[in-house]
Amino acid sequence: QLQLVESGGGLVQAGGSLRLSCAASGTFKFYNMAWFRQAPGKERDFVAAIAWNGDSTLYADSVKGRFTISRDNAKNADYLQMNSLKPGDTAVYYCEAGGWGLESSGYGWWGQGTQVTVST
Repeated sequence: QLQLVESGGGLVQAGGSLRLSCAASGTFKFYNMAWFRQAPGKERDFVAAIAWNGDSTLYADSVKGRFTISRDNAKNADYLQMNSLKPGDTAVYYCEAGGWGLESSGYGWWGQGTQVTVST
């Protein structure tokens, strides 16, 4: 059983950076983690994933080279560093756990989300 709480969202100008955090309770270190995002009126899209031991990462093409996912199992947390933000990155960002791949339905746990808004 996991509980996930996202933080770090906010309003930023295009070209700026934000770092999202996902704090977890439970046996965090055994789970692959991921970030998804959902813009108004759109489906939830995959952003990035990291394996339970940090050895493998996966990124959506739209964020490759700009976003970096990482984790600290000692702190029960994972992170999404977002650089060179674009207005198209505006969405609610969700931390998810317990799956792998590009489909949100493949993950067993998720948080309530944090809003990221990128202005022009």
